Amino acid sequence: MDNKDEILMSLVHYFVTEKDYTPIVVKGVKDEIWLENTEGPYRIIRINSNYIHNDEQFNFDIFKTKNIMKQIKKKTVSFSVNTLNIFLDVGENVNIKSVKNIDAIKVKSLKDVKKKKDLLEIFPDIKDKLITDKKGMDLIINVTKDLNNKTEKTNKAYEATFSKKTILMTKVIISLCVVMFAAMYLLGNGSNDGLTLYLFGANLPEAVKAGEIYRLITCAFLHSGIIHLLFNMYALYVIGHQVETYIGKFKFTVIYLISAISGSLMSAIFTDAMSVGASGAIFGLLGSLLYFGYHYRLYLGDVLRSQIIPLIIANLALGFILPGVDNAAHIGGLIGGYLATMALGVKGKSKKQDMINGTIVLIIYLAFLSFILFKFI
Repeated sequence: MDNKDEILMSLVHYFVTEKDYTPIVVKGVKDEIWLENTEGPYRIIRINSNYIHNDEQFNFDIFKTKNIMKQIKKKTVSFSVNTLNIFLDVGENVNIKSVKNIDAIKVKSLKDVKKKKDLLEIFPDIKDKLITDKKGMDLIINVTKDLNNKTEKTNKAYEATFSKKTILMTKVIISLCVVMFAAMYLLGNGSNDGLTLYLFGANLPEAVKAGEIYRLITCAFLHSGIIHLLFNMYALYVIGHQVETYIGKFKFTVIYLISAISGSLMSAIFTDAMSVGASGAIFGLLGSLLYFGYHYRLYLGDVLRSQIIPLIIANLALGFILPGVDNAAHIGGLIGGYLATMALGVKGKSKKQDMINGTIVLIIYLAFLSFILFKFI
């Protein structure tokens, strides 16, 4: 091992084991390591051991880095990606300079790392955590062991989140919707009868304002017509299966109910007609999937950009085009599901402060909708 190899391994060890950065595969690169942490002070850290011998080569290197950053932004649906560019082999005559969203530093030795003020301001513990007392084979053994341990922990957390689980609450909610649908025919005049829907708990602004708050939830278990029921139950089965697997049964149930309330409140504000259906709550599950997908986008790849977001946009667009669709409930449910997931947190990803912020925003949001409904509608 030469000096560059020792610096490279020590830096990778520090950023992966101490700062939770994850190596990412970048096609077409050689002798450089790319690390990513969506929650880190730098989204991307690039360690380049290629020899940069003049300013022209450095400028081209920055150009190449920007292009790769654009690919990462596109893939992960990010508006900005800040990068730390660490150069290990730079000629003395090269003018290393930072540009927009790319901070550049050059490092000649491990001692040099501990003297970099810009680096120490962002990563103050690098002075103590960086491996400097191991050389050659000892360094390789120590770094490999620690990286393997880190990878094992990450894999366990990944498996706990994405492993196949028994789906319960999705099936329970589907069963309740089917039972309520059948009951409207057995005990009333059917699912298309306005009086029957009202008696079973449909959402009606005037009734809600009169104190029948329960309608904000009960309406999410009622459907008007067999096509309405089948369409929503199929969507609930597909989307609910995913959300319950990723989030867990308890959080799934809370998110569903909060989304139903949020969608019903929004519907009551913007529509005068009676409304029923699980679609507001289902859009809340899409909002939950959006929040989850954003935090796990490194694992999900292009799913967020190519599937989740287009699905939400397409369904909202259909709501504006097709007659009789309560798009206010859809939008309200979507926002409620997103905020509820933020408040409850995503295992292994959410910070306590994010959950507190999510709870506060969710409470303010629901309180604001309630205030508008009861005071101005």
